Amino acid sequence: MNFDNYRLDVADGIATVTFDRPPVNAQNRQTREEAIRIFDMISDRDDIRVAILTGAGKVFSAGADVKERVGLAKEPGDYVRHNRLAREYFYALSDCSKPVICAVNGAAFGAGFALMLACDIMIAADDAYFVMPEVDVGLAGGAGFLMQHFGKSMARYMYFTARRIPATELYRLGVISACVPREKLMDEAMTIAREIAAKSPKAVREIKRAFNVVEEMPTRDGYRYEQTITIDLSHTEDAKEAQQAFVEKRKPVFKGR
Repeated sequence: MNFDNYRLDVADGIATVTFDRPPVNAQNRQTREEAIRIFDMISDRDDIRVAILTGAGKVFSAGADVKERVGLAKEPGDYVRHNRLAREYFYALSDCSKPVICAVNGAAFGAGFALMLACDIMIAADDAYFVMPEVDVGLAGGAGFLMQHFGKSMARYMYFTARRIPATELYRLGVISACVPREKLMDEAMTIAREIAAKSPKAVREIKRAFNVVEEMPTRDGYRYEQTITIDLSHTEDAKEAQQAFVEKRKPVFKGR
């Protein structure tokens, strides 16, 4: 399947999704619709166990295509439909049944920043930087994503000032998991992806679902929910294979059952 704004490559259980809309990977209706289709497809494909999202060129994503917003509301409901699509675009990544690793290759502005924050694991090139410029272009959105990852003061500082925050600072704060030279970025992403792809795909899917469900639960209720997943997983062929392989001191061979 071909897409106008993304390249999709699948090998060894890993899907690499490259955002490729020159010159700066700005997000418009078509890019959002295509991304939703891609990550919904990844959810359903048994030959994919983990996905990597990155950008082509020197910019990860310049955020929302402001040019598209000029004259957007031609009829009642146009903005409502636009906003609904924008929301589902981000949640297509977080709702994807497979883990999504974001490899930020360059600058990420506004919705590009939020796109990274919607992923499961985030890494970046050491010369990348992040900006929330919404206040400067008459927009709002993304505060909820920021508040999931930053404290009150830092989230508001980034939003109200629209200052550039280097990837090295996000790594220092523990927001991203790795900050590496740009030429090593995809190697790092692939290393992480291969480790995940080697795990039981059923267990990984269920654990991602648990993360999403328990996020807003009280700790006690969340843990109780996770225990139900543990019970279900204990009856799978993969769990039995993992335990047998541990006893036999060999690598397990998982079948996703």
